[in-house]
Amino acid sequence: MDRLTDGAAPRRRRLRFDGWIAGMGTAGGTRIVLGHWPRSPFGPFSDVMLESADGHRLLLAPSRETADFIGGTYTFDEVRVVPVRVDVAHGTWTVGAGPLALRFTVGRRRPLGLLLRAVPAVIARRPVWSAVTDLPARVLLRGVRTRGSAGGGRKEWYGARDLHRLRTVSASFDGTDLGPMAPVTPPVRFGFGSAPPDPGLTRITTTVRLSAAEA
Repeated sequence: MDRLTDGAAPRRRRLRFDGWIAGMGTAGGTRIVLGHWPRSPFGPFSDVMLESADGHRLLLAPSRETADFIGGTYTFDEVRVVPVRVDVAHGTWTVGAGPLALRFTVGRRRPLGLLLRAVPAVIARRPVWSAVTDLPARVLLRGVRTRGSAGGGRKEWYGARDLHRLRTVSASFDGTDLGPMAPVTPPVRFGFGSAPPDPGLTRITTTVRLSAAEA
């Protein structure tokens, strides 16, 4: 933990997660957000957030440690610790997470993705860049936020670095088919912002500043 000099208050610790977020809806009304984090303070891991058509919010996380952290940052009605496996091959992502079986294919880079790739990674990772892009994200992506207050007194920043469309999605929960791909509508309610309404895969760096009590 970093501390300031001359008796100043301690600087709050920041945790950085580097990876991908995929957001998609289904015709059955379930919206799914996959986080795939090759680099994180907890080591490589993946997690899945789901909101059903009736508004039930579920977190599927691979360990009690990650479940506690994510559950303390976002809001859920239910949290389950289950194995979460993600395999990526030739643009197809295959996900197994307890009761969820998910498969999606990644399509072309969106025009916004071309702009995001032009930003140097060292800049895109910085919270100040997320502050700059927050308003454009809300306008261009209809309600998406890149910074805001998270649970437990934490603060969070999203630094997007690339964006692709999804071509196809197939998903089932407890063996029940959730239907074909659909927009992420209504917006998911896990935190201060939703995934983009158009199904997509975003390359992203997420920074979480812990609360004063955790610093």
